Amino acid sequence: MEKKMDSHPYTESTIPALGQDDSSTFEVIPNAGAANNPGVFPMEPQMDPLLREPTPSFVGELKTLSLEATAERHLGSTSGISFARLTQMVLRRLTPDKADLVFINHRENYSGNRLFSFNSPSDLLNPSLLESLNDSVSIHPILFGDVVLSDIADLSSSVADLNLPTDQAHIERLVGFYFAHSNTLYPILYRSEFLQSLRQVQESPEHLAANSPLCLFRIWMVLAIGSTAYSSVSLSEESESMLYYSKALEYLEQAIEFGEMAALEVIMLQVSYSFFNQLGPNTWFLVGLAARLALGMGLHSSSTYNDMAFDMEQRRKRIFFSIYMMDRVVSNALGRPFALHDDDIDISPFEGVDDECITPDGIQNQSALRPSLMAIPLHILALRKIASKIAKQVYSNRQTASLSLEERENVLQSLHKELIDWRRGMPFPLPDTNSQVPHLTTNWFDFNYYTHIAMLYRPSPLLPTMDQERIKILLEAASMSLRQAFNMHQQQRFAYNWLNFLTLFTSTLSLIYSTTVQPDNLVTILTETKAIDDLDLAIGLFDTFGVKFPTANNIRGMIVEISRRYKDLRDSTAMQDTMPPGVVPGC
Repeated sequence: MEKKMDSHPYTESTIPALGQDDSSTFEVIPNAGAANNPGVFPMEPQMDPLLREPTPSFVGELKTLSLEATAERHLGSTSGISFARLTQMVLRRLTPDKADLVFINHRENYSGNRLFSFNSPSDLLNPSLLESLNDSVSIHPILFGDVVLSDIADLSSSVADLNLPTDQAHIERLVGFYFAHSNTLYPILYRSEFLQSLRQVQESPEHLAANSPLCLFRIWMVLAIGSTAYSSVSLSEESESMLYYSKALEYLEQAIEFGEMAALEVIMLQVSYSFFNQLGPNTWFLVGLAARLALGMGLHSSSTYNDMAFDMEQRRKRIFFSIYMMDRVVSNALGRPFALHDDDIDISPFEGVDDECITPDGIQNQSALRPSLMAIPLHILALRKIASKIAKQVYSNRQTASLSLEERENVLQSLHKELIDWRRGMPFPLPDTNSQVPHLTTNWFDFNYYTHIAMLYRPSPLLPTMDQERIKILLEAASMSLRQAFNMHQQQRFAYNWLNFLTLFTSTLSLIYSTTVQPDNLVTILTETKAIDDLDLAIGLFDTFGVKFPTANNIRGMIVEISRRYKDLRDSTAMQDTMPPGVVPGC
């Protein structure tokens, strides 16, 4: 019955709080002890959930997703680990005895219409998982199934003799998708220069300059990234992109020898590839390597650009701020310190103009009526700068410890306003270069707006305790982010990569937390909001993610269980309201 299931509704004084110590501890709001108030959760023991839980948990799945996606060991504050643990705690409200909500293991091995048949011996929840990660970096990515590159492509024969595809239309599609998608996010290359090099390689294979290791590495990487980026949207199989990537690696060492700028390009193309395909390089280490190299070259300092030709300056600024954006995305996802610090950067961003309008002397022939494609990465750069502020001002204990409650609220409101201004300032009209590129649609900007609002309003070191107003804002942001993701899914322009997988997971956690922790009657919340409908949208999205990421099936199973309990609670109460007096349900 509803009263039994929800006998201790939360009030603002009993909402679980996020600990301000580190990501492994939690505290409840003072003067609300568990012994006197059954609605308050005591602090959990400081023990890794994967080492003590034989069943799936949000914390365990988030660690599996984040750690295995990047072959890393540590997850910090902005990664959402603390929030996942807190969400697991509030779910006790859905159990009659307020015990932990236990999930069964929903992991499955898929075959048939799935990308690969993973007959994996690995257990997602093996207690030794994190211990083995601490000992060595696994070359068997559990997130993607136990498959290595050599199992898919015979590198010894096919890669050594691999030539450029003879299907020119296919090459043009991959190159076009790379420049519309990946190079719009991170403008590393100039399209006209790349196309010229590609033609020279195709028409004059004996030409030494055209066949330089740097040129060949660049060509094969563009094909690899274009292919894997397209596969992330279309959910087509990945063997082609893996083959191209392995071919590019033949030229890596020689390409780096062409100088510092060449080395930066080589590293950044690998990072761009790794955003979609974990069988590529380790993302976080390579981003850090590129950042240190760029700092050593002085690309962050205005004095470096004194007396430099305008086109050379713009090329270096595009490279530097691409590294900056990569650093923000990866470090925020993993909860790590940034490799590049805003206070050290004293240069202006690159110009939002097309490649062909940039000359050694300045900008020429840029139309004021037609938006440049470079307006997109410039606007995304503005979002990454706001995310940098959120990480520093909201999730840094050192920054928030001395602030008063009023000052903390002011920080929150100021960052919220910056996000609103960012969304209102979206480039218009968006360039219509490819109908499948996510960030060429308004839904992508809405999705990122709401995911950043949720990051801002979930429990954090800035505001570890939640009031009802912030809970409602978090619920709306989580709900809207899931709807925008589903809209892109319906348009067939949602990228199913590990970064979006992680983002969708944290959005779903935000929805579950902000729904379950409401101080109002839970049945009322479930009836008056669309939380259950939104949760079902998330289930559909994770079902699609399961095509590429086997661990998505575990997460989907856990969300299905929560949705079922939500519906049972809502429907059982509705049934009681329609029963004549004295009639017992089920009799």
